[in-house]
Parts: sequence; C-alpha cells; structure tokens
Amino acid sequence: MSPPKPLAGKLLRTFFHSWERRLAYTDDGERRVLPFEWGAEYLPSFADWTNPSLATGLAARTDDPTGKQDARHVLHEHTQKALAKSADYFEPGDVSDLELLDGELTFTSSATTGVPENDRVHARFYPAGASRKNHGRGPAVVVLPHWNAKEGAQDGLCKLLNRFGLTALKVALPYHEARRPGGLERADFMLSPNVGRTLQSFRQAVLDARNAASWLESEGYGPLGIVGTSLGSAIAFAVYAHESRLDAAVFNHISPYFADVVWRGISTRQVREGLEEGVGLEELRRLWLPLSPFSYYEQLRDRNRPSLLIYARYDLSFPPDLSKQLLRDIGRLGIEREVYELPCGHYTTAKFPFNWMDGLRIARFLSRKLRSSSYSPKK
Repeated sequence: MSPPKPLAGKLLRTFFHSWERRLAYTDDGERRVLPFEWGAEYLPSFADWTNPSLATGLAARTDDPTGKQDARHVLHEHTQKALAKSADYFEPGDVSDLELLDGELTFTSSATTGVPENDRVHARFYPAGASRKNHGRGPAVVVLPHWNAKEGAQDGLCKLLNRFGLTALKVALPYHEARRPGGLERADFMLSPNVGRTLQSFRQAVLDARNAASWLESEGYGPLGIVGTSLGSAIAFAVYAHESRLDAAVFNHISPYFADVVWRGISTRQVREGLEEGVGLEELRRLWLPLSPFSYYEQLRDRNRPSLLIYARYDLSFPPDLSKQLLRDIGRLGIEREVYELPCGHYTTAKFPFNWMDGLRIARFLSRKLRSSSYSPKK
C-alpha cells in the first residue's frame, strides 16, 4: 500500500493520532502509577544452570538481594547470563497435569511466581473443523494476545483462523483473565515499574507458550505457527527464536527494544511514570534486553523460517520508527520475512475495517505457510 501524498498524509496523521489518544485515555480511571522497584527477588538464581529449581523463580533464590545497589547488580548480572544462555533460560520444564475441559486447556506453569491464580495457565482451544474429523491432525497456531486483553479478546482472530483450516490455541498471558489475582483491575504485574517482576512475567509467558506448542504437537497437530500482538508479539519473538516446533510466525506490532516501547508509547505512560523514579531509558533498555527481539536476531537467522512483520503507520504505542528499525535489522540479516503496513494506529487496529485487514493478512499468511508444507514432528 503506497503512502498518502504529503498534505493528505499530514491530515490523516492528525486524524489517527487524535483517535488513538481518545481510545488510549478511555480507561484512565483504571490505570495506576505503581512505585519503582528493582525487583531482584523475583529472579531465579543462576548458581547452577543444571538445577531444575531454576524454573521455580522466586523460590530458587537463596540470597536476599533487596539492597538498592545489590539488587541493581543482580539485575545486570541476570540480563548478561540470560542472554548468554537464552536456550537454558527459556527451556520449559515438564508439565504433567494438562487438562482439556469444555474447550479450555489448563496446566501448571513451569515458572511459578507464588501467585496461585497466575501459576495455573489457561488457554482457549479452537479446533478447526477438519482437525475434529481427522482426530487432531492438521496445522495449528498458538495465539498470544496484547497486554490487558480482556476475556474474549482475539476470539475473532481464532475463529477466522478456523475458517482458513487452522486450529488455534489462545494462551492467556500471566496475570490476565483467570490468571489475574483478586484486587487487580489490570494486569499490572505483567508489565510494571518493577523491573525484576516484569522479567519474571515475560519469561513465564515464553515458557507457557512453548508448553502450549508442545501440547499441540503431542495431540497430533502440525505444522505449528505462532501469532503475537503488541506485548504478545515480543513474547512470540522470543518463543519463535527458541522453539523448533514452530514453522511460521506473525509479529503484530513490532519494535527491536521492549524498553523503548514502554518509555515512548502512550499505552504504557503510567509505567514510565513509575520507572522514572529509579531508572533511565538506556539502563532499562540493557536490563530488559531478554524481553527484546533485538536479542534474538541471530537465533532467528540460524533457523530462518518465514515470518510476517506487521506495523501501523500512525502507531503511538509502538512508534513506527522503532518498527522500521527492526525491519532494517531483519533485512540486513537476510531473514525470510514478509512485511505489512497497516494504514491506522495501534488501538485503531481493533476497529473496522482495520481489524479485518489485519486478521485476513495474518490468516492468509499462516494458512499459506502451514497448509502448504509437509509435516513431521520436530525432535
């Protein structure tokens, strides 16, 4: 889609930016500015990478890194080691209590946080008609929604994937939907001014998605794909870089750096307000590199499977200059990809006709890549 002429482009930019702000500010009454915390106590210990207790998060620590400088040091050390051994960091533990009941898959997360509601993963299952007839055979997609997605969010996308012959498994992110503990109006523990807890939640989301893909394969589904939207896109990037079971991916709203989106986006303005009490953007960018697609370019290049990268021209939550930086990076590495620019903003992606434009592009890409390929289970 060619860009509009200068005058029309300026008018459209003004129109969409105004619309985006109206949509972003409608829920201001629910937003809270939480205090800044280093949150090093939420991180796993790296004393022994072969110790299964690494997966249990908070319970695995034997020290008490609560002093300001100690906590800061632990966080920087955590980032360095997580990036150096990301395959271990994002390796999920075995799950033995998976249960599918009335279209909902539940299991215990392999990265526990001490919050019982959150540590029970909930995933909504949407089998395609053909897969029901074939007793579980056929392509399937793991769907990761956006931050603060309400119950029912992206159900339409899952049903659209069904129309294209693709089974869908929509995984609730940590602290979302049934995983949100009482007293929280929003998923504030998933992404917050608590640096360590945000790292913990992101890692948990990656492990949950990988276990969801493993379950699909165990049920006979394949080839497998993944689609993530907004925050879910960053999670999907880390999953795709480390999960050999996946054959195609869609990243719906993109940025190379997680911290920059939080710092500059209007969706996360209250998170930035809390973060500014204790950390600057450059340091936060380093600390949150395990959450950033930039960190996993090489893994993506080495596997070199197809990806669809989507961004919105008038996005005030994922600024387009960041999206274009990721596209340039990916292009230089020669990674197989398709690119789609939506002629709208971030929130307006969910409005007609842009939601249909987005959904159809996602479904067509995944159908083309997954339904046309031969399948044998990954080892």
